[in-house]
Amino acid sequence: MSNTTRDHCNSQSHCKDVAAQRFETKAIHAGYDRQANADAVSVPIYASAAFDLENAQRGDALAGGEISGFEYSRVANPTVDALEKRLATLENGVGAVAVSSGMAAVSYALMCVAEGGGRIIAPVNLYGASVDALGDFLPQFGIHGDFITNINDLNAVEAAIGPQTKAIYTETVANPSTAVADIEGLAQLAHKHGIPLIVDNTVPTPYLLRPIDFGADIVVHSTTKGITGHGNAIGGVVVDAGRFDWTNGKFPQFTRDDLVISDQKAGQWNSFASRFGNQAFIKRVRTKYLRTFGAVQSPFNAYLQLVGLETLAVRERQEVASALAIAKHLRGLEHVTRVNYASLEGQGTHDLAQKYLPEGVGTILSFTVEGDANNVQRILDGTEVFSYVPNIGDSRSLIVDPTHVTHREVPQRYYEAAGVGDNLIRLSVGLENVDDLIADLDQAIAGAYAA
Repeated sequence: MSNTTRDHCNSQSHCKDVAAQRFETKAIHAGYDRQANADAVSVPIYASAAFDLENAQRGDALAGGEISGFEYSRVANPTVDALEKRLATLENGVGAVAVSSGMAAVSYALMCVAEGGGRIIAPVNLYGASVDALGDFLPQFGIHGDFITNINDLNAVEAAIGPQTKAIYTETVANPSTAVADIEGLAQLAHKHGIPLIVDNTVPTPYLLRPIDFGADIVVHSTTKGITGHGNAIGGVVVDAGRFDWTNGKFPQFTRDDLVISDQKAGQWNSFASRFGNQAFIKRVRTKYLRTFGAVQSPFNAYLQLVGLETLAVRERQEVASALAIAKHLRGLEHVTRVNYASLEGQGTHDLAQKYLPEGVGTILSFTVEGDANNVQRILDGTEVFSYVPNIGDSRSLIVDPTHVTHREVPQRYYEAAGVGDNLIRLSVGLENVDDLIADLDQAIAGAYAA
């Protein structure tokens, strides 16, 4: 077996030092040892497919997982390793696996938890590709989604839990509605029934919300978005809280003996639970899913994400302040009929936003306008500062019409239930001057309704 990544804390004293640091400090320093990397201040890009085993004895120990190190970049790479350690630290997890995209992270997490077949409860207002995965694609592998209109209706969620239910999956902040999930309530309900809570924390990033602190068991991100922050690298990550009991009888994939982590020559057999304990889930994601399916994070993209992390806090603070100002402005603007931004008073999940995200729900918001798709098109074509781009979390401000771009693969009844229609516009607010952004929206909206 190729060697897995090292734990994200190098020593007990180092862990204590990191735990005492504030978020901004961890985002720049966590998970990286300069002395082990020729004293390079920035994490080097290790553009190497494989690593020297040095000698037969060390090679055998590396392959067997008896010692820590790097063997082959499909499983672990020093640059990617630094990113994984940093993200695990920022999310307060025990370990992380970085992959090549956010959807790879979502797919690996859901497949790993429901391996062999099962059902996953999820809301209808998920990201479009996640709805497609659970509603159409993963059922071909025996994994089915049970969709709930309101994931915060805990009675409805509990009623959907059955013998084959393997997890509850939700986004902490929905895109594009910004509805906030009741993480603590969902975690308590999931654990009552012996299943984990898996959450996608892409929209707020770990700067605004750390779901593990509220009981989530697995956190996934599209690191392409706010974590990287500049629209220049694709990536994803799975983070494990390390608290869930995978030996409770519902998840045989973690308790059966597995050759890839055993020594058949010595007659020593291990399961992921017996070998890795509280890291059984994240080790299985790396050893079975990353190693086999191969959605590998490139060292260069990992480097760009590490650079992005260094400015995450300052970027999020400004972008959230601008997003809130724009949301308030749009509320009073002619031709705007509704604004969706959960940090605003009067929004459906405002109380949950105050509880879980007191510093803001993130950099996206959405709004509806009078008229139909033709008015929306004229607004999109009329903006000069906002770019018509199907991404979020960029340093540039972006605008898009979800039903024609990001939600094309979502069944109409799902996106309508989530409040998404042809007259809805989504914004991802970047780092431009907020007055310029407001002026751009004002002129584009006014122009769309001019006689």
